[in-house]
Amino acid sequence: MRQSRKVKAGTRKRRGSEAEALRAAVDHGKRQAREVLARRETRATREAARGVNGLLIAEGDSWFDYPFNSVLEELERLSYRVESAAHKGDTVEEMAYDPGQLNKLAALFEKLGRTGDTPRAILLSGGGNDVAGPELGVVLNHKQSGLEAVNDDVATGVFQGRLRFAIASLISAVTELARKNFGRVVPVLVHGYDYPVPDGRGYLGGFWVLPGPWLEPSFRQKGYADMKERIRVMVDLIDRFNDMLDGLAGQSGLEHVSYVNLRGTLSNELEGMRYKEAWANELHPTDAGFKTVAAEFHKVLGRLARA
Repeated sequence: MRQSRKVKAGTRKRRGSEAEALRAAVDHGKRQAREVLARRETRATREAARGVNGLLIAEGDSWFDYPFNSVLEELERLSYRVESAAHKGDTVEEMAYDPGQLNKLAALFEKLGRTGDTPRAILLSGGGNDVAGPELGVVLNHKQSGLEAVNDDVATGVFQGRLRFAIASLISAVTELARKNFGRVVPVLVHGYDYPVPDGRGYLGGFWVLPGPWLEPSFRQKGYADMKERIRVMVDLIDRFNDMLDGLAGQSGLEHVSYVNLRGTLSNELEGMRYKEAWANELHPTDAGFKTVAAEFHKVLGRLARA
C-alpha cells in the first residue's frame, strides 16, 4: 500500500513537471511568434518608407558593411534607399585601384542607371583598414627611442600621400560612373573616423569575420602600455586623417565633394568605461554609436538638399 502511494505521488509529480514544461513550451512559442511578428512589422514599416529621403550609392569598408548593423542600416531606418558595393575589410587602395572592385561598382551604377533612378549622393568610407593592424606599427616610433610617438615623416607620407591620392582617385572614378550612367555629377560624401580606444577588444572577442584587435598589438610592440598615451596617439592620427579629407573636399575637380566630420560623436572617455557605450570594439561603433554617426550623415545630406 505504501509503495503504491509512493508510485502515485511520483506519477503526480512527474505529470506536474510535464504540465509545467508544456506550459513553458506554449508560452515560448507565443513569445517567439510575437517577436517574429514585431520584427516583420518593423521591416515592413522600413520597406514602406524606404527611399522617401532619396537613393544613396555606397562604397566602403566595415563602417558600411558590419554584421547586424552599420551606418547604412541606420540610414535606411532614416528612410533612405541604399544601394551598396561596400565590403568589410576592404582598403581604400583596393577600392581605388583593384579592377575587380571598380568593375563591381560599375555594374551597380549601370543597374541603377537602367532603372532611371538618380542618386541623391554617393557615400564613400575608407582608409581605416589601410593603417590599422600591422600597418599601424609603421607610423609609430618605439617608446624607448625618445622620439615623438608618431613618426611625422611616415605619417605624412601615408595620409597626405598614399591615402590622399587613393581617395582622390576613387572619387574621380565614381564621379565618372555617375556622369556616364546618370548624365550629371552626383554629390560625394567622404568621412573621417572618430577617436578609438586601443584596449585590445576585437570583434566578438576576436572571433569570426572581423577578428581584431587591430590597434593594441602595435602599441604593445612599440612599448606603449599607458592607455591615456595610446588614446593621445590615436587622436593625433585620426586628426591627420580628417584634416586630409577636409582639405581634399572642394579642391579643383572635387567641388562636389562634402566632408562629414565625425569627431566627437563617439566617446573615448575612460572614466567608468563610458567609451564602451559608443565603441563595440577598437574600430567599430555599437548600435547606438552607428545611430549617432548616421545622424551626422543625415545632417550633411540635409544641408546639400537646401544648397
